[in-house]
Amino acid sequence: MFKPIVLAAALTALCASAFADTPATEQANLERFQRYAGAPVENFTMWKMYKWQGLGAETVAVWTGINDVYMLKVGLPCTRLQDAKAIVVTSKMSHQVNRRMDFVNFGTQQCQILEIRPVDYKAMIKGGDPARRS
Repeated sequence: MFKPIVLAAALTALCASAFADTPATEQANLERFQRYAGAPVENFTMWKMYKWQGLGAETVAVWTGINDVYMLKVGLPCTRLQDAKAIVVTSKMSHQVNRRMDFVNFGTQQCQILEIRPVDYKAMIKGGDPARRS
């Protein structure tokens, strides 16, 4: 009796994690990041990408440090970016990622970066008012 309950609980947890990023969740996450995003910039420095998060079909957030986050919007067609398991952000000019020169790569696709926006991640995680950024 105990084994079927444990198995059912494990399967439920596995399914829940597999479907955690629904289109509604991705849209909510995108809107949250957009509230804390600054004006578009031409480039940013990236020595290492610490983590990333998909924000829909054409946007990802990349962490270059603990609180250094950038939203990257890519050109279409970029098929199923929201389902990517891993990404690579190119840097053709040493450690500078440049809009229109660099790409987000995943699977066999290469998607040109059209827009880069820095995110005030510290304010975002504190839940502060994005209009009061200093």
